[in-house]
Amino acid sequence: MASEGQGLRRAVILAVEQANARGRLPFRVQVAAFDDRADPVEAYNVAHLIVDDPRIVAVIGHYDSDCSASAAQVYAQTPLVMISPASTSTDLTRAQLRPGWRGARVIFRLVPTDDVQGAFAARFMRSRLGKRRMAVAHDGTLYGRGLADIFRKTFVSLGGKVAAEAIVPVGTRDPRAALKRLRAGRPEGLFFGGRYPEAGLILRAMRQERYPAVFCSGDGARTPALFDVAGSAADGAYLSMGGLPVESFSASGPFLADYRARWTGKSEGVRPFDHLGYEAAHIVIEALARAGPDRAGLVAAIQGSRHEGISGAIAFDEKGDIRDANVTMTRARAKDRSFPVVR
Repeated sequence: MASEGQGLRRAVILAVEQANARGRLPFRVQVAAFDDRADPVEAYNVAHLIVDDPRIVAVIGHYDSDCSASAAQVYAQTPLVMISPASTSTDLTRAQLRPGWRGARVIFRLVPTDDVQGAFAARFMRSRLGKRRMAVAHDGTLYGRGLADIFRKTFVSLGGKVAAEAIVPVGTRDPRAALKRLRAGRPEGLFFGGRYPEAGLILRAMRQERYPAVFCSGDGARTPALFDVAGSAADGAYLSMGGLPVESFSASGPFLADYRARWTGKSEGVRPFDHLGYEAAHIVIEALARAGPDRAGLVAAIQGSRHEGISGAIAFDEKGDIRDANVTMTRARAKDRSFPVVR
């Protein structure tokens, strides 16, 4: 997942450089980047390194839901605010409302949860595409499992049938055995809860095996890196995302122009969650203007914040989830490595 993490890092650096250049705060802000390697154990260790440095007053991240859930346990006891631009697991924020939660409510995020996105995908496949039999697979992660569970429950509640299920674990090299089990159920479509490396391999195997089912997945697979794995086999895949593509917002012009001017490398194009990393950094900067570089003060400041951003007003509910969340379906187009919105 390095390509997505590097995109978020670039977006946060851009926001901080702009804030420093404009003198928005009476002190300069620096970005310290940490790599959790998309591993919950490493994320837990990294979180301890972060909280042990008193100069760090907020975290933008983590990318993966499993990593966010692991690290949040450390941040809550500090307390240290964490704003994730990408983690969608429904349980991530709900956990901090339970009696056994240790510490403060420090988790915030800028994307719709899996229960919103998974239900949307199920309604799309059942009602919009008219599919009656679906196969469901996931990668075993907190994100993938949760997304697949919600899809399954919603699809069945709409009168559909889940004909076969399988797990395609993270790190799978060849998903053809799982695909064979799924195909035995004679499904009209395959929903996969997981990220782009495994999604790409499944799409390649579907083409090689001439598997005619429609493929659908969530935002973890909706990235240009999907084409690096699947190539032209990704063409036509349905991929949901929280909100709308950044290019859809009239207010996105300055961000896109500044980003492309600052980051000009061949592999430094705008990634799907980069504008949310940029928004998260600005939310922290605005809170710093009100509360100063105080960890506990920033948690309180962000809990009651309202940010006017690229996509409009951003505010958080009592769980730390973004209010007014919505989901969009896109379809992969291999010829230009894009994901046009399905109208």
